Amino acid sequence: MENSSRVTEFVLLGFPDLLSVQIALFYIFLVLYVVTLTGNVLIILATSFSTGLHTPMYFLLSNLSVLEIFYTSVTIPKMLLNFLLKTNSISFMGCAVQMYLFIALGSIECSLLAVMAYDRYVAVCDPLHYVTVMDPPTCVALAFSSWISGFINSTIHTTCTFQQSFCSSNVISQFFCDIRPLLNLACDDTLPTELILYVVGGAYGLGSFVLTLVSYINIISTILKIRSKGGQRKAFSTCASHLIVVSLFYSTSIFAYYRSSSEEVTEQEKLTPVVYAIITPTLNPLIYTMRNKEFKIALSKMIGRRKPEINIQNKNCQKFIMAQTD
Repeated sequence: MENSSRVTEFVLLGFPDLLSVQIALFYIFLVLYVVTLTGNVLIILATSFSTGLHTPMYFLLSNLSVLEIFYTSVTIPKMLLNFLLKTNSISFMGCAVQMYLFIALGSIECSLLAVMAYDRYVAVCDPLHYVTVMDPPTCVALAFSSWISGFINSTIHTTCTFQQSFCSSNVISQFFCDIRPLLNLACDDTLPTELILYVVGGAYGLGSFVLTLVSYINIISTILKIRSKGGQRKAFSTCASHLIVVSLFYSTSIFAYYRSSSEEVTEQEKLTPVVYAIITPTLNPLIYTMRNKEFKIALSKMIGRRKPEINIQNKNCQKFIMAQTD
């Protein structure tokens, strides 16, 4: 980072075309942030206190909820503070830390979504061995490897980005520190850095995406072989929520990152990170719990409205077996 010492701070441009509605944006993003925190905290609490949700699927979902809390907290509080104080500056080191955490948490989400897809694959395609394949040590190992690999991936991206020299403009055309806007400010030739980042990031992201895709190809193929329509609906309902989340995450992320940094960022593209960095984490808890009877039972039990229900995991396995035999 010594090469970049000519710049001591950056200015986050944010949404310059929306200056007239800054207060409205503040309240909108504040509400989204509160909803995100509330929804994910409820998932974590319900999963922790309800023994019926001590299953691989909800263990991984809890990891995703913890991730989403940190993921949104990396960018939204700083953005809200800028709206209030009308100052968009961020220190050089603060920018580096923000980008490191944002890339790390985004990478971890890619891996976790792939692991969750594999969990659904085993549940639907091999229900008789689900309990033994997705045993607690395996679940912990898969989750741990997702977190570690994400931070390693982010270390490479952050190191390569901040080895560039930033000697001219320090205005970042985004509401947070991200790779592409920062490379646009570099004085050096960014092509070698871009190639490294595309290879490393592409291998990581594409690898997670392919694993997720393969899992769902097998899931859909298995579901189509089920004879009864009711069995198909039951099997598909177990992975529909995760499939929606995967679609939202990858569709916006691919559009945002897999373009050359030399291309000008349009005003419409500046809004793309709002989708995958703010809106998607807000929707995730709603998508996973809106039609989830097990979670509603656990939540009701947690607040003392209903008696606890046990052996939900065994009931799930029985449903899958019945769906297969139908």
